Amino acid sequence: MLTTQEVAENFELLDDWEARYAYIVELGEALPPLDDAYRTEDNRVHGCVSKVWVRAIPDPDDPARLGYVGDCDTAIIKGVLALLIELMSGHTPAEIEALDIDGLFDELKLGENLSPNRHFGIYAVVDLMKKQASGEQASAQAARR
Repeated sequence: MLTTQEVAENFELLDDWEARYAYIVELGEALPPLDDAYRTEDNRVHGCVSKVWVRAIPDPDDPARLGYVGDCDTAIIKGVLALLIELMSGHTPAEIEALDIDGLFDELKLGENLSPNRHFGIYAVVDLMKKQASGEQASAQAARR
């Protein structure tokens, strides 16, 4: 599991936005292919110009924790998605909700270096990921009753 602090430290090692941009794109290129079964409207991020899909999946070894899968049709957003998947996977829904993604994005200066549309789209991705986490938590609680 990657922490927000580790992400910030990784970005500090990169000299300028161009290097950070290249790093983000590389993260996206390393994202595993998304199974077509997850390319549904429920998993599609609305409010993002790019086509983005993301899905929370209970960890088979610890169903209280979630993993994420996803894909995107643009390189930079796919990279940010990969970063978010790495950050949020392995956590419980409560831990995911508590992650300070806004603070991290401010520290990384994403808002200053991405277009307003992309910036808005990234927050739509975060919102869907957190919504899915809370939905998985509700499903798990209902199953225990």
